[in-house]
Parts: sequence; structure tokens; C-alpha cells
Amino acid sequence: MQKISPFIWFDNDAEEAMNFYLSVFKDSKVIRVARNPPGSPGSEGALLVASILLEGQEIILMNGGPGHPLTDAISLTINCGPQEEVDYYWSKLLEGGGKEIACGWLKDQFGLYWQVTPTLLPQLLGDPDKVKAGRVMQAMMKMVKLDIGALKAAADANQDHSAGSQSSTLLPSTSIM
Repeated sequence: MQKISPFIWFDNDAEEAMNFYLSVFKDSKVIRVARNPPGSPGSEGALLVASILLEGQEIILMNGGPGHPLTDAISLTINCGPQEEVDYYWSKLLEGGGKEIACGWLKDQFGLYWQVTPTLLPQLLGDPDKVKAGRVMQAMMKMVKLDIGALKAAADANQDHSAGSQSSTLLPSTSIM
């Protein structure tokens, strides 16, 4: 058991959400399930709390009833390597009525917010060249699903351009001499 685990409150579809997440993440399993005992507020035998493991992260889901909707104030981040992995999680989590948001964020059919993020993004945004990092940020802000190729292109955009502009700036002064 992890020391800290996200605990997610669902109205009454935690079991459906659990099964969905287990189908999306290849390295996943049920750790434990507790069902409503006789005399509990919910239907007897219905899922009360479940603990699942998704890619090594324990997540706890509970059917708690209405009154505590999920918001974008908290989201789960999926750190993705290649674009194919970004594309896979993006399409899978949108199945069944999810909604694209912006900048790599989406909301799944159960109302849980996710960030599907290439591991390259924090590296590019943290580049010591602040102009380069700014270009990456501007490119990302225009995206819905993140595109690694476009992020790399934004990072590299001024490298060739600045070399070309230096040459054109130098040519007139050298030709005058």
C-alpha cells in the first residue's frame, strides 16, 4: 500500500469507472473491493470502495452519492513517451463520452480530469533558453491534444531562422566593405 493515494468520489458509478480504467491501462489490477454490507446507506452488495493499481499508482474509488462532483481542480497526469502513447491514452480516455479540454487536458465519461503529457514537455518548458521555452509554451497553448512533433518544431523554430537572419544582416555590411 502506498503512503499517499488519490481517493476519488463518484456518485454511483465507481465500479463502472474502475472497469473502464482497468481496460485502458495495460499494467493494471484490482487490489481490493469492499461492497455495501446489509444496513448501509447504499444498495446491499453494490461497490462501496475499490482500490486499483494503474501503472504502479494506487487509486481508490468510492461510491459516495451525489453532492461532491469532480472538478478540474485536480487531475491525474499520464506521462507519455512517444506520440503513439499520447494518442492511445487520448483516444481511450475519450471513449464513451469524454470531452477534450485544452493543452493536453481531457475529461473522461465519469467526469475525472486527465492530463495526457509527453515526458518531453517539462524538459522543453524548463529549457535554460527562455525564448525557446516561450515558443514551446505558445505552441502548447494552441493545442488540444499535445503533439510532440509540433512542440519540438516550436523549440527548434528560431535556431535556423536566427542563423539565417544573422547572415542576411551581415551580408550587406560585408558587401559594403
